[in-house]
Amino acid sequence: MKIKEKEFEALLQDLKSLANQMGVKVRFERGDFKGGYCIIKESKVIVINKLSNFQRKVLTLSAALRELGIDDVYLPPRLREVIEEMDGTL
Repeated sequence: MKIKEKEFEALLQDLKSLANQMGVKVRFERGDFKGGYCIIKESKVIVINKLSNFQRKVLTLSAALRELGIDDVYLPPRLREVIEEMDGTL
């Protein structure tokens, strides 16, 4: 599947909404890191580098959501396809 550059921003918003529905906080921070999933004081958090481009942010968020487990969560087919396709890209 080919994703157009301007679609990444909308995908990022959809993935953030999914994370929130799963009870996971998404934070955008500056630093020398790519990002990923972690637990801070018993809270699930996905941290994403604020300076990354939209494609990298979508890749990072997709990988973190797959790590958390999305098999039992309803996703629109397009979003599930994006997450599964992004899985081996990082």
